[in-house]
Amino acid sequence: MGTKYKGSKEEVSALDTAIKLVRAAESLMAKASLNLSGNNITISQFGILDAVYHLGPLTQKTLGEKILKSGGNITHVVDNLEKRALVKRHRGKNDRRNFEIHLTKKGEKLITKILPGYVKVIKDQLGILSQEESEALQNLCKKIGKKET
Repeated sequence: MGTKYKGSKEEVSALDTAIKLVRAAESLMAKASLNLSGNNITISQFGILDAVYHLGPLTQKTLGEKILKSGGNITHVVDNLEKRALVKRHRGKNDRRNFEIHLTKKGEKLITKILPGYVKVIKDQLGILSQEESEALQNLCKKIGKKET
């Protein structure tokens, strides 16, 4: 369903596109979240585990930028991961006010266990797109994401 907004053709088109984009993204994330819930992991927790697994130790600020979450939200998510002994905070070497987030052995074991299932869900959902469509969608999303206000 598109917008019921009565504006210019360009406004209605922009709103309809945004609605479809958001619904598609939310549908994809809902299915991915279902896959993660069996391991008692939220999508934000998975994002942190995945980022640290692939990129190495990161500050909370950098993690927030990577997974598009606020500082307060990142602190809460890291707190919960730390309570479960999946990550550990280490004071920064260059700036002791910053904490780097490191995976624990338990966290590494969990992310390597759940990552293949997560990837399968994403692949299955996006598998309806041809390679050309997938590349076009990537380019369009990148273009939208880089737009300055």
